[in-house]
Amino acid sequence: MVDTRPFLPVSSHAGSDPTGPSENRRKPMKLQLSIFFVLLTVGFFAALLTSNNGSDNGFVKENEHGSLASPSSEKQLRPVSRGPAVGVSEKSNRLFAKDNENQLAYPWNNSMLSWQRTAFHFQPEKNWMNDPNGPLFYKGWYHFFYQYNPHAAVWGDIVWGHAVSKDLIHWLHLPLAMVADQWYDKNGVWTGSATILPDGKVVMLYTGSTTENVQVQNLAYPADHSDPLLINWVKYSGNPVLVPPPGILDKDFRDPTTAWLTSEGKWRITIGSKINKTGIALVYDTKDFINYELLDGILHAVPGTGMWECVDFFPVSKTEENGLDTSVNGPSVKHVVKASLDDDRHDYYSIGTYHEKNGTWIPDEPKIDVGIGLRYDYGIYYAAKTFYDQNKNRRVLWGWIGESDSEAAEMQKGWASVQSIPRTILFDKKTGTHLLQWPVEEIESLRLKSYEFNQVKVQAGSVVPLDVGPATQLDIIAEFEIDNEALEKTTGSNVTFSCSSSGGTVERGALGPFGLLVLADDSLSEQTPVYFYIAKGSDGKLKTFFCNDQSRSSVASDVNKQIYGNLVPVLEGEKLSLRVLVDHSIVESFAQGGRTVITSRVYPTKAIYGAAKLFLFNNATEASVSASLRIWQMNSAFIRPYPNDKESQ
Repeated sequence: MVDTRPFLPVSSHAGSDPTGPSENRRKPMKLQLSIFFVLLTVGFFAALLTSNNGSDNGFVKENEHGSLASPSSEKQLRPVSRGPAVGVSEKSNRLFAKDNENQLAYPWNNSMLSWQRTAFHFQPEKNWMNDPNGPLFYKGWYHFFYQYNPHAAVWGDIVWGHAVSKDLIHWLHLPLAMVADQWYDKNGVWTGSATILPDGKVVMLYTGSTTENVQVQNLAYPADHSDPLLINWVKYSGNPVLVPPPGILDKDFRDPTTAWLTSEGKWRITIGSKINKTGIALVYDTKDFINYELLDGILHAVPGTGMWECVDFFPVSKTEENGLDTSVNGPSVKHVVKASLDDDRHDYYSIGTYHEKNGTWIPDEPKIDVGIGLRYDYGIYYAAKTFYDQNKNRRVLWGWIGESDSEAAEMQKGWASVQSIPRTILFDKKTGTHLLQWPVEEIESLRLKSYEFNQVKVQAGSVVPLDVGPATQLDIIAEFEIDNEALEKTTGSNVTFSCSSSGGTVERGALGPFGLLVLADDSLSEQTPVYFYIAKGSDGKLKTFFCNDQSRSSVASDVNKQIYGNLVPVLEGEKLSLRVLVDHSIVESFAQGGRTVITSRVYPTKAIYGAAKLFLFNNATEASVSASLRIWQMNSAFIRPYPNDKESQ
């Protein structure tokens, strides 16, 4: 039966009120003034970011031969916009379609599309998935909730899917956790976060889109806290508990964080928003998760960054190798603020100092503030959320990996999107500016046969095949050493290098590119290079870039072929190192222990099944490299419905 005392002491204001929450207190007339002051003081440093939108829709269907093609061979692919009209970020797969650029449907067949489904990344059995929601560890089970469309492989009709796992790798699908059945979430049960209270009970705050498309915050809790699977959820009768405050637009108020305890014994959360083009994080205190007080100021604001979605806030230790509970604070702790930018659909983070008394946070390095500096991932990765795993004393990061093929192809295969392999996240004590992300250790349980290659010499301009059998499911760890004599002799240049705009692997430099060719066929007509490029400046200083080149990843015309990447710090005495997880249509790459990470979706037509191969390459003009690798074939994870008899797994 339903727990009648689900969380903290129940307020006397418990009735359902369609005009707003039972009580939302705030200090008089200070929100607009505080925001205005912030805008004045930082406005001079604004750097406007640009956003790009796609085009119209084109209908594509399967022909009599089982291939995906347009009704007319001249029909253009123009994906319809999904999401922004109702107040969330763009959810259509528009990355590959540039403005005024016509795209034709590639004739995908069912064999190609079936190969794209991943083997050990989490995804539902069918249909659309996006943001991770409310992850937590509870009574021996990891719980994962996610944005889900139960009706189609495109965004819409969003509810909460739910799955559980003992190890973050093998998953059991449970019934939907929450559906859109109330006036305050009728247009979507959107993103939210879980908080575990001191007595072990769970509360969930989530954004609902009302019948009038107003973004409000709602409270839910398990119907039975003794159920380790948390199958049934109850929505608080007094929802919504928060509505947009004065000065905040109806569609600019979403995605509450996990709550943390203050020294006064109050719970504190932050919610993403914006004022004009300034991204902000509002701060609320509560004692019972029903009544809230809006703090005078804001957690942080960065002009020019636009709407902040899926804000995350958490501590990291400067001294320990473990993760920290969200409420931990103190002199040995730094705090991370992360925001998903609606304007460009990337996740940015920054490390800084949290001031509990006034609920503000200040970045250590303003030049790499939230939205203008470091990203979790330089590929396709969005709406990320962390949780503290008290089972193993670690902070675990989840992220949504969207598609970058055509929407028509997704409708043909019947599903869209995957989740990243969960990553541990730690403060990088060596740089002091970066986080380190690394696949959770449990992924190693899927390793099968291994192959070792020691000190493989790769001459300038050469490609070396690595005989590891089929290369569609791999875990690769590699180190590279570049010829020191070439490093010293190479003349510096004033030319500025960029992964995205410097031509990819076909543009040869003295010291790069070099690395791996994954998901490549024997003829190299399809290949996805994961590589380093070392640029030597006119001052003789070296800068190392970590990149992923999709320009020749597929012969298909209707997929994204961007080149991803960014600078990666390489400190004195460090070898160049990378780890790559290859899982059919997803490639997750980690450089220098996870300082820089790139995730790609890749859709080859030839380099699939047994034809997928792995190569070393060195396209530098002056330097040879030596590579040492250990490579594992990877087993598939068990991701299936929970058994009807509900026996423990």
